[in-house]
Amino acid sequence: MLGMKMRVGLKERGYDVYIENGCIGRAGGYFDLNRRVMIVTDTGVPASYASKLAAACGRAFTYVLEQGEASKNVNELTHILSYMTRAGFGRGDCVVAVGGGVCGDIAGFAAAVYMRGIDFYNVPTTLLSQVDSSVGGKTAVDLCGVKNVIGAFKQPKAVLIDPETLRTLPKRQINNGLCEALKTAVTSDPGLFRIFEEDNVYEKLTEVTERSLAVKIKVVEADEYETGLRRVLNFGHTIGHGIEAACSPKLYHGECVALGMLPMCSPELRERLVAIYEKLGLPASYEFDKAAAASAMYHDKKGDGESVLAVYSDAPGSYEIRKTELKELTAKMEEIL
Repeated sequence: MLGMKMRVGLKERGYDVYIENGCIGRAGGYFDLNRRVMIVTDTGVPASYASKLAAACGRAFTYVLEQGEASKNVNELTHILSYMTRAGFGRGDCVVAVGGGVCGDIAGFAAAVYMRGIDFYNVPTTLLSQVDSSVGGKTAVDLCGVKNVIGAFKQPKAVLIDPETLRTLPKRQINNGLCEALKTAVTSDPGLFRIFEEDNVYEKLTEVTERSLAVKIKVVEADEYETGLRRVLNFGHTIGHGIEAACSPKLYHGECVALGMLPMCSPELRERLVAIYEKLGLPASYEFDKAAAASAMYHDKKGDGESVLAVYSDAPGSYEIRKTELKELTAKMEEIL
């Protein structure tokens, strides 16, 4: 495919997102890599991706996480920062994430805090990270079972999306990413929702990525630090994160978000979503520990311990953000799921 460039317009923190087949092998043309580079990847990512990027670096160092959310913790963050310190990284050096959301989150956070901030680049290799987490600057690690409770806003210098990386992913991982794209479709893009309902979405993954990112970029440009509009991106996530805390690693993040959307919809929209889930082979219900999920929801960083700003939708392309008591969300979760 011909390359596409999308701009995240954040003035001095702005950056480009490149979407192009085979671009990992040409990373040196997009990133400033003629310096020390800490490449953070994981065991689920083909080693050739990090190797191709390392070949373009002045001095490359690679840190490999174990695949999975469990690696997104303070101990692993400390190991990465210690490695960088021993290797003599300075303020002029950089960090590059090569992998999914876990790699992007922890690598970005390491870049945010090392010497009070050094350059960060992101090479997302899963559909989930390509359509969502690679753009927007949210970085974090988990603590005490609470997802993303320690973090910082750290915008990347550039993002490189290679659609060819999706060829190595199993269908379930593709679906994992499609759930985040569907979240965006519900609240902000009825045309994208129609693709899910009427088309073979697997044949349109690049369009799905572009449309999802277009929405996210617009939202991030308007509300970089999530003081208002950006909360729309949390649709399905408050209950979803609770389910994830109770079910991980049996359920993936996107699957939990998909379940978390159902109680936040009108009955008519919920019926349409369930039909899409059936079409994709996603679960529309799941047996999980409701008490554990509710406990995680009460620790949600977007809440005050008793209530949360929750996102609701009645129809594709519409949403409402309103303060909701957590006990009401718990009741919705128990009733619908």
